[in-house]
Amino acid sequence: MTANSTAPTTEHAGGLSGTAAPVLEIRNLSTVFPGDTRPTVIVDNISLSVRRGETLAVVGESGSGKTMTFLSALGLVPHPGRVVAGEVLLHGTDLLRLPPEELRRRRGAEIAMVFQDPLSSLNPVFTIGDQIIEVLRAHVAIGRAAARRRAIELLERVHIPDPHRRIDDYPHQFSGGMRQRALIAMAIALGPKVLIADEPTTALDVTVQAQVLELLADLKAESGMGMVLITHDLGLVARHAETVAVLYAGRTMERGPVEAI
Repeated sequence: MTANSTAPTTEHAGGLSGTAAPVLEIRNLSTVFPGDTRPTVIVDNISLSVRRGETLAVVGESGSGKTMTFLSALGLVPHPGRVVAGEVLLHGTDLLRLPPEELRRRRGAEIAMVFQDPLSSLNPVFTIGDQIIEVLRAHVAIGRAAARRRAIELLERVHIPDPHRRIDDYPHQFSGGMRQRALIAMAIALGPKVLIADEPTTALDVTVQAQVLELLADLKAESGMGMVLITHDLGLVARHAETVAVLYAGRTMERGPVEAI
């Protein structure tokens, strides 16, 4: 693997993670937003990859382009931004070339993202259960009763206590850590091959942070999915990732095994 032409890179002699093909590969991705005199480049020729069963940590200060890189990859760049170059290959299929309906189908089913603010990501007027059921029924031919049973199983899997009762609670009735677990339940509902966790422990206390990260590690081990951990916490990177990419001003400055970086 190589970084873009302006960025140094650190690697094993034999590569980052063996010879397995990446499940997700971002190639030369660039995203711009309009500026006063010319477009502002937010994501600048970024290339990253993650393999099955691997955790890639993407680190950098606020504004370095970490989140925007993956919003771009998923076709979720907020208006008036736009992707102007690059490929996002999921099992070899370029997501950026898919029709909007097909891209929506693959989001959730094959690649999912857990956002950093569960309060803004969960709809306050619907129960936790209704929101998980909606995800399931949007992608799978399943009746409401069966979807509810599956939602309870998912809440149990992410260690929500008394899931048969808590499924009918609203987001404000959950603690911060429980809301984050509910988001994770929604993200894994369809068994994605890649899970992107965007600052998943930002608003949580240290004990709950550890619990959420251990949950993510357990889910990765159970399913073999690839994981992207977006963070600015190098301690979390050292404990939970195999490879790391360092971003600055929308560019990849360094990329390699955690121990080397």
